[in-house]
Amino acid sequence: MESTTPPLPGAAYAALDARSFRASVLTRGPWHPDHQHAGPPIALVCRAFEQAAQAHGLRHLARLTANLLRPVPIADLVIEVMTDYVGRNAGHFSAHLMAGSKEVARFTALAQREHGFEVPAGTPGHPLPTLAPLPDDSPVDAMPFAGRQVGYADLVETRAARGRIFQGPCAIWFRLRHPLVEGEAPSGCQRVAVAADSGNGISAVLDYRQYSFVNSDLTIHLLRPPVGEWVGLDARTLWGANGCGMAESALYDTQGLIGRSVQSLAVRARHD
Repeated sequence: MESTTPPLPGAAYAALDARSFRASVLTRGPWHPDHQHAGPPIALVCRAFEQAAQAHGLRHLARLTANLLRPVPIADLVIEVMTDYVGRNAGHFSAHLMAGSKEVARFTALAQREHGFEVPAGTPGHPLPTLAPLPDDSPVDAMPFAGRQVGYADLVETRAARGRIFQGPCAIWFRLRHPLVEGEAPSGCQRVAVAADSGNGISAVLDYRQYSFVNSDLTIHLLRPPVGEWVGLDARTLWGANGCGMAESALYDTQGLIGRSVQSLAVRARHD
């Protein structure tokens, strides 16, 4: 009898109710087969923040900070969102991500009220920089852990505008191959969140088979809402002599710069 490969799940998550979600294996990260890559659950909480903010007429998610307390299991998750304060121009929100009885991540977000504004001609730094080449002109570049097990590398498509993944500073385009939540088209902010947590991975300067360099947080700042399916990360990783480091990424869509993201890292030798 011929063996058959099971079909891939249709999405990263299936909604169980308004606050509860079941993770699929498309969320699996490279560090442990039972743990999610942090990008998808951060994007899931981003979705909850967007819904809470839009209820107050706040359409632009300007900042999202994720504090990753524990590994996120590939399991059922519950999101609890709190509205901390909403004023005339901005709202502050916080959230807890729960797996069973354990809090696995804690979040804050800033949402802003949009209004029309035309940047005066000649303003320094404008027009904003762009990332080239665009995705259609960039070669496919796969994560080095792709193909071992179904996971994050199957959730996203990656193309290299400059450099190569896991070979130091590089600029990589990301696109979701599958929806974040079953039956929904992800927002631009959700697409950014899925990709931005990979800044330390794509720009790695250490061999991931010998070292772990997991991030304990992620902060994303967006200057405008992203458009289109593609998100570009122009990323680099920096290390101190104390076993601590940071990864920073300039974020792009195909129209130009949209923001920045930063991760705090800890490096450890891996012992098989």
